[in-house]
Amino acid sequence: MSRAWLLWVGLLIGAAATLHAHAAGEWRASSADEQALDTAAFKGVDQAITQHLADVQSAVVVLRGRVVYEFYRDGKSTALRDVQSVAKSALSSLVGIAVGQGRISGLDQPVLALVPEWASANNDPLAAAITVRHLLTMTAGFEVNDPAGTAAAGRAREAWARPLRAAPGRVFAYDNALVPVLSVVLEKATGMPLADFARLNLVAPLAFDEPSYERGLHMRTIDMAKLGQLFLQKGAWAGRQIVPESYVMAATQPQNAGGAPVSMPFGLMWWVVPSDAPRKTFMASGFGGQFIWVHPPLELVVAITSTVSPESNRRGHALQLIRSRLYTAAQQRAAMESR
Repeated sequence: MSRAWLLWVGLLIGAAATLHAHAAGEWRASSADEQALDTAAFKGVDQAITQHLADVQSAVVVLRGRVVYEFYRDGKSTALRDVQSVAKSALSSLVGIAVGQGRISGLDQPVLALVPEWASANNDPLAAAITVRHLLTMTAGFEVNDPAGTAAAGRAREAWARPLRAAPGRVFAYDNALVPVLSVVLEKATGMPLADFARLNLVAPLAFDEPSYERGLHMRTIDMAKLGQLFLQKGAWAGRQIVPESYVMAATQPQNAGGAPVSMPFGLMWWVVPSDAPRKTFMASGFGGQFIWVHPPLELVVAITSTVSPESNRRGHALQLIRSRLYTAAQQRAAMESR
């Protein structure tokens, strides 16, 4: 049987999985009474966003498995939105899936074991020691001069050929160029284009609308929230373990102290909010105010997109919204259920 035929069959199976996900229900259903309480808790939030947080373009709030609030400035809930570096956290989920399937033997597998043709691209002996873990934790050691985290990603082989300034695992450096490197690693490990692997193993099971990969990842805000919910649920969705629980827990716990541009501890391509909680708040963050913010103590997921611009990035409207109106409203809504 040809590889093309096998892929076609796989895509049909993926489509069937999408239908199953819709039938099973993407979120916990809301009663009329619950919806009335949701409206009361989030009263005035639309107005606050519209009048005072002009950069925020969309927001979805999920509390205890239910969608309790949505905002779309353009009225388009199905629009695919530019998520910027939130794509890194989505890519991390695909690595976890590949590890769970045995396509990658483990996070400490050397990159050159999966892409041996790159050996000739960098003759520094340190390059041979770079592992999948080093890519995910942004400690590969390559020379990076991009404190704002906005440099173009470039091509994978060229990224691999860069000089190394530190031994792998020693120094965190936010590095957009590791995204194409890790993408090629995944394609080599899985034997298929990244978009096909994502479709079969993430997009279909979670009933995402098909993302766009042209000029960076674009996806629906509700699908950003699903990704956050998947990680809140330790990799499980609709009774199925999509990402191994052990990988999710490692991804959302500090693996190093992190640094610019977010200046928080870093997991496996997820940022981790410092706290003493057993399971810390974690987030995916993209330039300009794109966020998936997950707060386990409340079983809360917030997905937000914003205008992509240096000005939006500086103003920080999305974080203001999360930390003030949305978090307060979610706390109030949770308190209503416990009365």
